[in-house]
Amino acid sequence: MGYALDQLRVLIVDPNTHIRELLRTILQTVGTGTIDLSSDGVDGFERYCRHEYDVVFTDSEMEPVSGLDFVDLIRTSAKSPNPYVPIVMFSAYSDEEQVTLARDHGVTEFLAKPFTVDIVLKRLEAVIENPRSFVRTSSYFGPDRRRNSSQDYNGAERRKSTLREVSLSRQDISKQQQAAPSQDKRAIDQLARD
Repeated sequence: MGYALDQLRVLIVDPNTHIRELLRTILQTVGTGTIDLSSDGVDGFERYCRHEYDVVFTDSEMEPVSGLDFVDLIRTSAKSPNPYVPIVMFSAYSDEEQVTLARDHGVTEFLAKPFTVDIVLKRLEAVIENPRSFVRTSSYFGPDRRRNSSQDYNGAERRKSTLREVSLSRQDISKQQQAAPSQDKRAIDQLARD
């Protein structure tokens, strides 16, 4: 990886100390400037709201707020300082259903555990080299889920609308948050209000 990453600020959220330290070591090795660690989604979101992060790494399995709910907070909470931040989710469960669920919550990249140094760096490179446009619909806000936005495709799954970048006001994000389903609505609502 040939980037000057000394100005990059990264947040790592994972309940497992070993994984947090492993990711920190990998990112420090390539010269990442500031790396903050958090053990759960509640603390992670509070840190996220206090600092400007360039990339967030998060586990999918956390308590009391799941990784998916943590992503929802970043993407839709009125308190979120940057709903467009690249989010890399990692999980020991990497079946198609889990990856699709993560994608549908607004995750930018997905890492399967156990991961290698090379794979972590490839995901970091992907969010730097290939920033994705964001999409807003009535039920989704996040990076464009289409990896190939070729307008030449005319198959059965072809969308009727064309890709359009969005800009959101805090009011728009707050409305989406109110409409978003949640597994632990009380904890998320409390985070969004505080």
